[in-house]
Amino acid sequence: MRICLMVEGQEGVTWPDWVALARACERLGFDALFRSDHYVSVDGHAERGSLDAWGTVTALSAITERLRFGTLVSPATFRHPSVLAKTVVTADHVSGGRVELGIGTGWLEEEHNAYGFPFPPMGERMAILSEQIEIIHRQWTEHTFDFAGQHYRIRGLDALPKPVQQPHPPLIVGGAAGPRSVALAARWADEYNTVFVTPEVARERRRALDAACEAEGRDPATLRFSLMNGFLIAPDRDALRVRAHRLAEWRGHTDQANSNIDNYIAAVAEPWIVGTTEEFVARLREYEAAGVEAVMLQHNLFDDFEALELIGREVIPALAG
Repeated sequence: MRICLMVEGQEGVTWPDWVALARACERLGFDALFRSDHYVSVDGHAERGSLDAWGTVTALSAITERLRFGTLVSPATFRHPSVLAKTVVTADHVSGGRVELGIGTGWLEEEHNAYGFPFPPMGERMAILSEQIEIIHRQWTEHTFDFAGQHYRIRGLDALPKPVQQPHPPLIVGGAAGPRSVALAARWADEYNTVFVTPEVARERRRALDAACEAEGRDPATLRFSLMNGFLIAPDRDALRVRAHRLAEWRGHTDQANSNIDNYIAAVAEPWIVGTTEEFVARLREYEAAGVEAVMLQHNLFDDFEALELIGREVIPALAG
């Protein structure tokens, strides 16, 4: 199982924070560092800023050697597909082939209104996403091609240079394993990502993904299945309570934590990955048995490097063995 870190970059993560996170992940053996692609806080904290996702990915890839980087996920509403494809190829060259593109429909209407991005209804956004994925894939892999869709037109494009990674950087599509998203992934994606589910639900979504691959005439084993999930880890229960209280304060749940921290831990533990090191590893094994091949651990307390040290020292070696 790939063990990756995922950071919500729109919640006030500064450039020095990103540098420290990337260097820690590389030193501790994380497979990749993913970040969200938002321009405003998703938790309603207007005072929290956000650096651009692909600017961050490209810059970090230039100062690291092994760690992979990617977005979870870039909204199709933010960028023209030709621009996004070129941006990812640029990062791919800078990194020497260590970037991955997660792409989705976009969902936070507030940031679209604030920055002036159109925010059409979901059905139209899904159609835009479908066209974007095809254009990006073809721009990376084909020489001169045309595309005529409802939203985009491409004429005689041979986008050079092509990516370093062959046949192209991994393309990640995500969702709740609904018919439209799994069909899109089965046709174009290298990985399908789902979020905040138990191992039981993950198993059901893996089955839906397999069925979509079979309908597309594709070997399901060629489409990786990953999970993004929140987490809390500590060496013992007392330390877990301390870390949970810090998380509650960050999320604005201080009253709940103060009333009963153990109840608060129990509440986030379904479906998060929560517990002592041994419990944490055991939970990851359950996800692995359900068909999850990579996990992106959502690190809300991004300045908590002790948790990263614990994962690097105890969890990553256990899952690799």
